[in-house]
Amino acid sequence: MVKAKETNLVGVLEGTKQYQVPLYQRTYSWGRKQIDQLWDDIVEIAAVRRGNPEATHFIGSLVLAVSPDIGAVGLNKFLVVDGQQRLTTLTLLLAALRDHQAQGDARHRDRIDDQYLHNRYEEGQPLKLLPTQADREPYEAVIRSTALAGREDAVGSAYRFFRSKIEQVDDPDDAHDIADIENAVLRGLALVAVTAEQGDNAHRIFESLNNTGLRLTQADLLKNYLFMRLGPRADAVYQQVWRPLERLLDAESLELLFWLDLVQTDELAKQSDTYLGQQRRLEKLMEVTAIEADIRRIAAFGELLATVLDPKREPHHGVRRRLERLRAWGSTTAYPVIMQILARRSAGTASDEQVEQALLYLESYFVRRIVIGRATAGLNRSLLQAANAVASTDNVDRALRRFLSTGRKHFATDQQVREAVTTVPFYWQGRAAQKKLILQWLEESFGSKERVDPANLTIEHVLPQSMSAEVREEFSRGLAPMVDPVFEHERLVHTLGNLTLTGYNSELSNLPFSRKRVMLANTGIQLSREVSQACAWSAAEIEARGRALAERVIDEWPGPEDSAGGEGAGTSSPTDFATRVGAITAAIPAGRWTTYGEVAIVAGSHAVGVGSLFGTQTLPNAWRVLQAGGSINPAFRWPDPDRTDDPRELLRQEEVQFDGQGRAAPEQFLGAEELDGAH
Repeated sequence: MVKAKETNLVGVLEGTKQYQVPLYQRTYSWGRKQIDQLWDDIVEIAAVRRGNPEATHFIGSLVLAVSPDIGAVGLNKFLVVDGQQRLTTLTLLLAALRDHQAQGDARHRDRIDDQYLHNRYEEGQPLKLLPTQADREPYEAVIRSTALAGREDAVGSAYRFFRSKIEQVDDPDDAHDIADIENAVLRGLALVAVTAEQGDNAHRIFESLNNTGLRLTQADLLKNYLFMRLGPRADAVYQQVWRPLERLLDAESLELLFWLDLVQTDELAKQSDTYLGQQRRLEKLMEVTAIEADIRRIAAFGELLATVLDPKREPHHGVRRRLERLRAWGSTTAYPVIMQILARRSAGTASDEQVEQALLYLESYFVRRIVIGRATAGLNRSLLQAANAVASTDNVDRALRRFLSTGRKHFATDQQVREAVTTVPFYWQGRAAQKKLILQWLEESFGSKERVDPANLTIEHVLPQSMSAEVREEFSRGLAPMVDPVFEHERLVHTLGNLTLTGYNSELSNLPFSRKRVMLANTGIQLSREVSQACAWSAAEIEARGRALAERVIDEWPGPEDSAGGEGAGTSSPTDFATRVGAITAAIPAGRWTTYGEVAIVAGSHAVGVGSLFGTQTLPNAWRVLQAGGSINPAFRWPDPDRTDDPRELLRQEEVQFDGQGRAAPEQFLGAEELDGAH
């Protein structure tokens, strides 16, 4: 006999229960995509529940069978037949919330442990969730807070991801934001618990759940819903409207279309909730004529999406060029505002020129954020809100620029661009394809008639990322006698002024500039030919080229209103900086170490500024950040004044190795590229 009931995580975890993942289940395998989606859902439902405490977000089912291992008296044991990935992820998130909050108040540790993670009053304090054997050791390390918690396995990566995200959303001026997140996890996520009685074959249930054929898409479900309600008009509407729409857009694009339509009026709508959101909206339409009119409206909207996905359909040259660039940029979160801008033109309330200018402002917003090192901060919410901002204004282009210029949307001013080019490690900002696009578009700004195929180009560091003795000797010639070449190399090597495009990356490799400039001169890339005209390549040349490229960025991509000012939408406060650094350090795995310089690269700052922050702020995993060379900073202090243990001993417990001079093992070093990916 099978019983099903709707519940939440409190209902699942409270009480003396243990959920055992059977051996035949696969090991924990959720990656960044699934965890990111879950986190976004939680953040959004937390925001919604502030105004509507009863709101929930459905996350699926949990299929259980009563365990044949009755075990301890009073401990109810269940086999997790389906849903173990979700349940494991949510308990890791609770552990991350516990550890974050316990930094400020140790009582949170016992509270979350006792209610949701441990069966404290049972013999041996068994865990509420017992993963399959392959995952048990890393999972217990996190739940029991041992020195090996948060290593580089899948379980540890998920835990560190949540620690980093919680650091980012914790606003010092909001006393309730983390409590809201915890409440959303425990009570805002709805699921259906399906329980088979003892004696039922759990393995057979598992097989039947995983052999049910192809999944119906949300577009399939909406199609069925709509045509059931059309009655006798169904055949005609299908032939006249729906069939042409299906020829225009594939199944995945149809699902995207319904979400894009939904967020025009509900910016919090998640793509995973498209069917439910559209169904709630369509239930208000009572007449068949109203349903038919809505299908025709969505089909017209689909024509706009087809143009966004394939800009060659666009007849106006200027608009087509901007659409091609935004399509190449690859941010589907920008589609709602792009669609709204195009819809304004279709309705006759915006001209081609206004649409072209509005799309240029959107492109500029993306580019300038990368240049100043704020590629993703608050981006999705800003773009979804932008769709409403341009829906009914007189000038769609001015309205979009005004919206992006207000509040903390990080639309960089001209002054911020000029400052960032010599301090922000451009190479580590945004997606690899986006950085390459910016350099490609800068190359196009030279107006070269020689056609270069972007597919064959890669980003090249003129001053190599690794300094050979010959490179170091050449670089040092351009520095003052007392200046440290290693420090200057670390400061400048990833900045915009040191980067170009080339089709010969492997040949150029770590060559010194005296030899590299010859190869750069014999290329069709103007960015590289310009570099080759320099006689030397040291700090002065890199900074000068960075300043020149900053002016080109400013000329090509207009900034926010009052862009020339030093303050504006892109301003980053000290609190923002501390939050950014804390999110980075929270992602450092146990058993690894990094340096202040590497953290600075990922944070888009300078090692000195990062180092001073460690002396004034409580940052997660601060003991894992060492000096260059792997030694403990002599100025390191625990935030708790009563704590006097040696951070080196804690690192040893985490299995970091030290040599006789007290330097951490180089093979356990975590560089900026890995660190950037981890957070």
